[in-house]
Amino acid sequence: MKARASQKLMTVGHEQLMALIDHTSAVIYMRDADGRYLLVNREYERLFKLRREDIVGLTDHDLFAEDIADDFRANDLRAFARGFPVQMEEQAPSDDGLRTYVTVKFPLTDATGRSYAVCGISTDITERKHAEEEVRRLNNELEQRVRERTAELEVSTRELDAFAYSVSHDLRAPLRSVEGFSQILIEDFGDTLAEEARQYLGRIQANVARMAQMIDDLLNLSRATRVELRREHTDITALAGEVVAELRGREPDRSPGIVIPDGLVAQGDPHLIRLVLQNLIGNAWKFTVHNPDAAIRLAHEQRDGVDVYSVQDNGAGFDMRFAHKLFDPFQRLHSATDFEGTGIGLAIVHRIVTRHGGQIRAESAPGEGATFRFSLAPAPAGWVL
Repeated sequence: MKARASQKLMTVGHEQLMALIDHTSAVIYMRDADGRYLLVNREYERLFKLRREDIVGLTDHDLFAEDIADDFRANDLRAFARGFPVQMEEQAPSDDGLRTYVTVKFPLTDATGRSYAVCGISTDITERKHAEEEVRRLNNELEQRVRERTAELEVSTRELDAFAYSVSHDLRAPLRSVEGFSQILIEDFGDTLAEEARQYLGRIQANVARMAQMIDDLLNLSRATRVELRREHTDITALAGEVVAELRGREPDRSPGIVIPDGLVAQGDPHLIRLVLQNLIGNAWKFTVHNPDAAIRLAHEQRDGVDVYSVQDNGAGFDMRFAHKLFDPFQRLHSATDFEGTGIGLAIVHRIVTRHGGQIRAESAPGEGATFRFSLAPAPAGWVL
């Protein structure tokens, strides 16, 4: 009676096992050590349009082309040899051509540990493979387009460099002539010129100087965008000292109080960072000209691990309602009669800071000076200066 109950239980277990594997979308099969089929599920029957009764006892070489059957058999033998589950990709024929499967094969062992069969579970990944191939194709096309575009940009950059040099050279030559001849008129004929004529010549020279400065600023603006950015250890304290020395050399009669802390350093392009300091400190110098107690301060702080530098002054300041115009080329918040300038300096600063991955922000009020804070490195997501 126990034997009949055990046999019945085994029959029920077999039926449950077949019901389980017949209701999965994977292809499941079992082959013996000689490669003969012992079992296949309904998905196998559906896929290859064969009945399990007709398959049992056959080998893959009875069912598939030789190269495909050889691959199947080789993978079976790998599982037998290793003695543990192995995974591979396999291809099998279908009505719409070869389809790709990811297959896990593992050996079945008897009570003595001998492997007597291999079980395979195959999942169709054809559509995924097609999608991956399409992504690779699109990536290759994109990379090719990027290479082509980069080559075009390099050519355009060289042409722009040549154009900028040509324009700079061609504009400076006549400017030098105008400045030179006006100076000759003043020196050689100044005594015979009417006062109004001398004033006109002075205005000519002032505008020549402004035009020359505008050429320099435009070239610096272009260079700030196109020059290769090289990050290296940069001594900001030393660069700021050089900028201040140049300002004092141009206007020796001015002596604003200037504070530059020791030990200010950053990782960045020293030539571009010098342009940042040149413009920010230069603006502070310019806009404090009417303050007898002019003061300029360079400072550093850390915010959430980000190095933040600032240039502060007690000069003319500006209305924050117009702050959105600050970093656009040729935008000025003061009249040229009050303060000279081309309106390009802060645009240069903004481009350099942005190229370094940093941020810049201004705080000011009319008559209360201005503070420009900036960083020179990418900040954590969501961080705002």
